[in-house]
Order: sequence, then C-alpha cells, then structure tokens
Amino acid sequence: MTAAALAAAIPSPPVGVWYLGPIPVRAYALAILVGIVVGIWITDKRYTARGGPEGATLDVAFWAVPFGIIGGRIYHVITSPGPYFGPGGDPWAAFAIWNGGLGIWGAIAFGAVGALIGLRRKGLRFAPFADSIAPALLVAQAIGRLGNWFNQELFGGPTTLPWGLEIDVVHLPAGYAVGTLFHPTFLYELLWNLGAAAVLVWADRRFRLGHGRVFWLYVMLYTTGRLWIELLRIDPAELILGLRLNVWTSLIVFAGALVAFVLLGRRTPGREDDVWLPGRRPLEEGGAQVGDDATSPSPNPAA
Repeated sequence: MTAAALAAAIPSPPVGVWYLGPIPVRAYALAILVGIVVGIWITDKRYTARGGPEGATLDVAFWAVPFGIIGGRIYHVITSPGPYFGPGGDPWAAFAIWNGGLGIWGAIAFGAVGALIGLRRKGLRFAPFADSIAPALLVAQAIGRLGNWFNQELFGGPTTLPWGLEIDVVHLPAGYAVGTLFHPTFLYELLWNLGAAAVLVWADRRFRLGHGRVFWLYVMLYTTGRLWIELLRIDPAELILGLRLNVWTSLIVFAGALVAFVLLGRRTPGREDDVWLPGRRPLEEGGAQVGDDATSPSPNPAA
C-alpha cells in the first residue's frame, strides 16, 4: 500500500466507548439512539402532513422501537449463531446488544408488529403510517451504520481505492497484513440509504403514492443496495449455495416487495383519504377524539 493511499484512507475511530465515571457510553448505542430520535422526528412530520393526529407517532414508537430492537437482535442471533452457540461461543453474549448485531429484517418485522399494536390502540390505519415512516427508516439506518464504523466491524474486502478503510490491529481479520485497507461498507450503505430516502420523498410527492406503496418501494430500494454491499463484506456469515444468507434474503424480499408494490398500485391507485379506521375518527363536536377502547360509531366514519 503506497503512502499516498494510506494518507487518503478513512481512519477508524480509536475509541468506541467513553466512560462517565463507571458508566460506559458506547458509540454504537449512541448511533442507534440518534437514528431512532431522528427517525421519529421525520416520521412525525410526514405523518401529520398525511393527516395523522398530533402525538400519534411518539405513541406508536413506544411500541415499535422496543419490538424492533428485540426483533433485530433475534434475527441476528438466529442467522449468526456461531459466536453464541457454536464451539467456544457464549450464549449470554446474545443479550449484549451494545457489542453490535441487529438484523434489519427482524427489526422491521417485529417493529411492524409493535407499530400495528400502537396504531390499533389509537384507531389508526397501518398503511399511511408505513408510508410515512419509510424514508425515516432509511435515515435512521444510515445514522446507525456509524456504530459499525466505531466498532470496526462489518467492513468489506481489501481495496486499493483512495477511500479504503483502515482497521486497527486488534480488529484486523486473520490472514490480513497490517496496513491493508478495506471497503468501508458502512459508508456505502450510509450514502445509499440517504440517496434512497431522497428518492422515496420525491416519488411520494411526484406520484402521490399511498396504501403502503412508499413502504414497499423502500424495501425494494434498500434490498437493492444491501445486495451489492453484502457481496463486498467479509465478516463471518451463514452461507447457502455459496452465497451469504443476507444475499438470498435481499433477493427474496425484493421480489416480494415488487409484487406487493405492483398489486397495490393496480388495486388501490393514488393515496388514501383517511388515516383512521372505520368508526374511530375524532368526533366533530368539541374536537374530542374517540378513546382507545371506544366502540361508538363516528358521524363521519372512514371509508
């Protein structure tokens, strides 16, 4: 590796944990937390613009965020069982989320369940919220990837490109010489996600997408990026027919999202007129809202 290439390389952070007295403050956890906060803020702006009630986003996040974190960890442990249940593995480490390891597919699936619970309790439809949160998810995921940079994990294979990533000796994979530069896949995904979020916002405004189509477009854009980025990574992974598990997952999920996007576009073109479930729209007189357990019909039920 030439001196010029090393000078242009991306350095890895020398420290990923700071201490406030005896309390560790981990960069990975901070990146996830900041991503969640920014994601909630973006979602709230988009959801209220779509007709969602004030404060609903935070109420739904109360359910969706813990469900998503738990689901993300479960997916990671199931798809990468070696460090936890393999030879020399530590089962208790499965609970050490601060060390990294949240699978996006599990986070989205479980987070959707949590969101559905929160939305149903408030009498709100799922699709408008899903369309509102889609770009926010990409921004949150982009911020969360900074945690991988601080942890010096999930990088790609060796590269001579000027933006190669430096890895400390402690985190250097076996068989690679000191000074080897690697593809900064955290940065690739960060930039891809931000670009995809911009595409979603544009497409939503340009074509007035609704009924969940913004969300399924998010899935297609994300899986496309994840596919080629996953092919660059060299961290241990479960293989199926010589390909990483997440490569197959990306292909399958992309196909499912494409089918859903097309079918929804044919069945329910345009954007829905109401975010409320039938019978749960706020009462007009006095501006009161129907409570979580209300069953009385609304004078203006949703279509």
